[in-house]
Formats: sequence, structure tokens, C-alpha cells
Amino acid sequence: MSHHAGMQITKHDTDHYEDRPEGAKPDILVLHYTETRDLKEAEDYFAGRVPHPSGGRVSVHYMVDIDGGVHQYVDEDKRAWHAGVGYWRGCTDVNSHSIGVEIVHPGHKYGYGPFPDAQIDAVIALCQDVVSRHEIEARNVVAHSDIAPDRKIDPGELFPWDKLAAQGVGRVAEALRADVAGLMQEPDIVKEMLLAYGYDPQQPLDVLLSAFQRHFVQDAFVRGEQGRLTQQTVLCLLSLIK
Repeated sequence: MSHHAGMQITKHDTDHYEDRPEGAKPDILVLHYTETRDLKEAEDYFAGRVPHPSGGRVSVHYMVDIDGGVHQYVDEDKRAWHAGVGYWRGCTDVNSHSIGVEIVHPGHKYGYGPFPDAQIDAVIALCQDVVSRHEIEARNVVAHSDIAPDRKIDPGELFPWDKLAAQGVGRVAEALRADVAGLMQEPDIVKEMLLAYGYDPQQPLDVLLSAFQRHFVQDAFVRGEQGRLTQQTVLCLLSLIK
């Protein structure tokens, strides 16, 4: 069954999901990596054939293979178990209000590296489709690390968010030209800005900065500045909330 012109979606029947609560509609799109050696390993978890190492039940609406093949396990109107405990813009039950897309990738566990072009092209086509169907706001297209910054780092600092944003999926941050010397001395104000954007108020500043940089300031990882309050980070944050 294909929603998107020219996009084939392989549908799998599972009973690994539940109903969304009455009136809950998906208005968040969460992107993950599988952190598995291949699609089959992830699929066994999402279909409930193999217990997940976390001990919990896990499932997802869609999974995109390395060759760009798109697989669907849960209908969009049902609640899948992909996000776990998380927070975004006041929502503490992300699973009830989101659609989850898993991207087959070894993750940081098995040798983190770039995502293949064919896979990213398919992710973009799928996400364009989901976002338009549910009218999901650009700032609600998030990484798993955005909603669970204290325990998740996927899809990670090499995921090409800029390519998605260029095709109308999510946002990219531009480092504005501005004088932020004053803000560099006011970490509490920077934290307030991160909370205003949507991050979890229960998390310490360094955890939130790492998550924000993983999505919007990926250079910080190249320079070993993740979790630190840098001028570029503040400028990018300003550009997103101005």
C-alpha cells in the first residue's frame, strides 16, 4: 500500500500496539535509529518476536531500511511504543501524540557513520507525507534525543537534518550575526530559551545543550564542544525562537 506517489510501503501485520487515547492526534514526528546490525534484528523487536533488551515492549509505525525500503508495522491512528519516557513542548506522553519512524542504522553501538543517500531520500519522502497528512509543525519534527535527552542520542550528530529541512521536513538553525557575549554569562537565560523551544525542564543545562547540538549544531561534536555553552549554539538557538 502506498500513500506517497511512487513510494512503496511494505505493510506488516502485528498486534504490537494499542489504541491512542480518546481524542489524541499525532502532532509530533519522532525520528530514531534502530541501533541494530540489520532490519531483521529491529523487526523482531517491533513485532514482539524477540524481547527487547530494555525489558519493555517496543514498536514503531515505520522503519526505513538502508536501501530505502519503507516498512509499516502500526497504522498511524494507533499508538506505537517508540518514544518511551519523554517530553516535548509540554507533552509528557509522546507516544500518544506522535508517529515514530525508525531508521535502520548500527548506531553508536555498532560503529556510527553516515546515513546512505537512498535511505535519507526515502526518509524525506515518508516524512513529507506524514507531515502533510497530519499538518505537523516543523518544530515538532524531532530526534529521539530531543524528547529524551538524558537517555537517548539517536539518530545522532551525523543525521542530515539540513537535507530534511531543505525538503520541508523539520527546521535548520542558522547562526545569526548577533552579540551574544551577555548571554554567554547567563546560562539560566539560555536554559529558559531551550525550554521555550520545547525541551524538558527537568533536565540540566548540559544535557539539554548536548541534545540541541546533536540536532541543530552538529559541528559542536566535531570540535568536542558538546554539552558546552558556545556562541554558535546560542546564535542557533536564537534563530529558532526569534
